[in-house]
Amino acid sequence: MGILFIFCCRTRKRKVVADVEPESQVDDWRAVFPDAHYSSTDTVQQLQQQLADREREVQELQDKLAASEQRVGLPYMSYDDIKDDDCMLSHYTGLPDNATFQCVINFVARFTVKFISWTVISVSHENQLLITLMKLRHNFTHKHLAFLFKLSVAAISNITSAWIDILYELFFVGVLKAVGIPSRHKNQLSMPHSFDSFQGARITLDCTEIQCAVPRLSMSQQSATFSHYKQRNTFKGLVGVAPNGAITFVSELYPGSVSDKQIVLHSRLLEQLQPGDLVLADKGFLLHDVLPKGVTVNIPPFLTTQQFSKDQVIETTRIARARIHVERAIQRLKVYRILNFVPASYKGKATKIFQVCACLSNMQNPVIRFVQL
Repeated sequence: MGILFIFCCRTRKRKVVADVEPESQVDDWRAVFPDAHYSSTDTVQQLQQQLADREREVQELQDKLAASEQRVGLPYMSYDDIKDDDCMLSHYTGLPDNATFQCVINFVARFTVKFISWTVISVSHENQLLITLMKLRHNFTHKHLAFLFKLSVAAISNITSAWIDILYELFFVGVLKAVGIPSRHKNQLSMPHSFDSFQGARITLDCTEIQCAVPRLSMSQQSATFSHYKQRNTFKGLVGVAPNGAITFVSELYPGSVSDKQIVLHSRLLEQLQPGDLVLADKGFLLHDVLPKGVTVNIPPFLTTQQFSKDQVIETTRIARARIHVERAIQRLKVYRILNFVPASYKGKATKIFQVCACLSNMQNPVIRFVQL
């Protein structure tokens, strides 16, 4: 009888455990759907909706995973990645926005890009221009650009060399040099107030120096490029700016020891001046004896006494207010970091790079934003 009682108790206990098992299954569903509230009002439609939401999340994650897998092997950077962000595009290229970038592309598309080594067809023109502008603007190494665009160092060198040549031919030779210095009449159409005392101003001149590698071939080249002003080896270039701040003249690069006057004479700038023109310049431009007939130059007065007179101070201030625009234009030109230092490998293209950067700086927003006539 005792044995039968124990057996009945064990059987009853197993039945109780079996009745509890469905509750654990419900807890499992609650773990899957933590936001679900199980009550007598829950319906099958609500559970199906929650299941559909979870399936949608899974599909979105799968799509992101597939997109990331598709980018494997693609460049880390391309024009398509930054074309919709004018701020980022301006940071990498120096151009103000994507519209200006597209104007350059459309202008270049009218001509054939000739490569020195081999024709690059696997890279779009947009990315080739982007690579070149990134080189000019930030002076990234060829190895770094090759890493970003997943190209060889030789391909980067080939692209930048070819595009510097075509930008030089199109924008410097075809535009800046072909058009020449604007006339006095054109300058007066956008004359700022700082030039009220210089209505006949045609151009403002100044020279800038760029550090270069020390020549190793001969001592005479080292002596020629050594600048006593900068106390290092440099190239020197002449920059001319219109009254409205636009660069209208850029000379070749000369050794740093050449005087400002010699550069003006050799650059043939004076041949473009006409009687009645006024040239604003710094004290180093002693051009009175070489100017064409009817052309005058206005430079700050020299200190011949113990101190400047009142009239000399006023004259110096007036000239400085007008000349500040050429300094601002040169400062904008120096934003292109490739001009920070010219290595020996770029010696043959130094002048082209200098003149191309001047043309590109003219594509930025105006130095003088508002001119009230």
